[in-house]
Formats: sequence, C-alpha cells, structure tokens
Amino acid sequence: MTFYAIDPSLPSGLPLDGRDTVVTIGTFDGIHKGHWEVLSEIRRMADKKNARSVLITFNPHPLTIVRPELAPPMITTPIEKKEILAESGLDYVVFIPFTPLLAQYNPRRFVEEILVERLKVKDLVVGYDHHFGRGRTGNVDTLRCLGSELGFDVHVVGPIGIEEAPISSTRIRKALLRGDVDTAHESLGRHYSLRGLVVRGDQRGRNMGFPTANLEVVGVGAGGKLIPCPGIYAVRGFLRSGTYEGALHLGPRPTFQGLPPSIELHLLDFNEDIYGEEIRVEFISYLRNIISFDSQRELVDKMREDVEKIREILKYSC
Repeated sequence: MTFYAIDPSLPSGLPLDGRDTVVTIGTFDGIHKGHWEVLSEIRRMADKKNARSVLITFNPHPLTIVRPELAPPMITTPIEKKEILAESGLDYVVFIPFTPLLAQYNPRRFVEEILVERLKVKDLVVGYDHHFGRGRTGNVDTLRCLGSELGFDVHVVGPIGIEEAPISSTRIRKALLRGDVDTAHESLGRHYSLRGLVVRGDQRGRNMGFPTANLEVVGVGAGGKLIPCPGIYAVRGFLRSGTYEGALHLGPRPTFQGLPPSIELHLLDFNEDIYGEEIRVEFISYLRNIISFDSQRELVDKMREDVEKIREILKYSC
C-alpha cells in the first residue's frame, strides 16, 4: 500500500501504470464494519479487473471547514486511520486536504477534476448514503448520471447493520459518549482506543497504593479525538515494553475538591517509570460512573474492589 496526498490546488495525481482505477471515497471516520464492506468490494473488483484499488479520504473532516460548530469529535485521527488502512490490502490511500476552496466544488467539478482527471476512475464504489460536493448536493444518482457521461461505472454498497440498525460513525460516537464501549466494539470490529503521553501528576494515586500514569491526549475538542464519557473502565495499555491490563479513570475527581478532570491509567502489577512515553489505551468494558467519597479510605476500598472486578472482566475478554 502507498499513502498519497493530492492537493486540488496543484496539478498532481496518482502515477500512471497502465491499469484502470477502482475508487471509493468518503470520510471513513472509524473505519467500521460498514466501511470494510466497501473496501472489500473495491479489492474484489480491482483484482477481477487487474485494476488499482484506491481510497480517497479527507483531512480535516469537511464539517470543520463548512460548519465548524457541527464538527463531530473523530473516532480515528489521521495517524490511526493510516495504521488501520495499512491492513486493508488497498493499492493506494489518497488524503485530500479539505479546504475552503474544495468546499466550493460542485459535484460535477469534483468528479471531473479529482476522480476523472487526477485518478482516472473507471469504477466508483460508494455507500448507499453517499453525498458530496458543495452543500452535499451530489448523491448516488448524481454519480450515476456523471458516470454515464464521463465513462465510469458506479457501484453501491448497501447498509451493514447490527440489531437491525445500520452501522454508522454517528451511532458509534453516540455509543462512546454514553460509555457503551461494547456497541462501539461490535460496530468497529475492534476495541475503541486513544493515545496519550504520560505526564507528571500530583502523585495521589501512588500515595494511595495505586500508581497511575496521567495521560495527556492531544487534539481533543471540536473536530478532534473523541473522549468517551466519564467513568471507570477496564482497559488494556500498549507500551513499548508490552501489553498490560489496567483500570482507567476518565473525568472529574469529586473526592478531591478543586482538582481538574483527568485521564489516569493504573496498570495492574506494573510499577515502572514511563514518564514521557506514549500509551495506547483500548477500552474493553465500562465498569461504573464516577462518584464522590467522604474519605480517602473509602475511595481506596472502592479502588481495590474495582481492580478485582477488572481482573475478572479482562480474564475473559479478547
């Protein structure tokens, strides 16, 4: 696989190798099971036709440009998206910078200048609800009309559902924002994760017998990485030295008045110095909400109880 960038303001395109191109296009936030159906279809079609398989996606999310107040938090950052797509078997993944200029492209201009001129598309595979172009005025019917005129075929992949509801990035976000990491896992086909840099905290966890890694997650906020709802989670932490089971506190610390919310990871049976290291955390299960305790002793007793429950949860989790 080759990652490629195409800037619409510059005369660049994919290198030609004599083969036709099978293309899919979309934001692909989360790269969930529905997205994998589309990717499987373009791989199958490209293999059958001895063509190149190409995915086009955008950075940043288009809404951060056209309606920033509505820009959703992202399930996958660009780095995470590249890591996941590296396993897709596609020939090319093309990242197109989404700019105010590109936002003004009407459907015809986008198809002519990007899909036809830059990518030499012969087959286009899209999801059933695909919209594109200025004001999202283009849809599947638009693509079929333009394809008939400009010389490419359009193939539509229907919805993939769980419990009769179509999988979508919006549905996954809603699940994570209520702590439903099980639904997110089922829809994504993998555990939801985030990355954080270990920074120095106030050492309260260590003083209570539960040393924690305080995580600083960059890119949080409108259009940034999605942080699940506050709570205590059973997680797995991935470090350079290996994979470890853990308990994650995410959110406010009401027992200690005046302290800001935090993301604190207690790795079970682990006591090494990892300041400055990046940790990837996979959310395995939501344990409970965050509550206030009348004393530090009550909090410590609850933490011991939490850790034992988490050990049991992770014992039977893949």
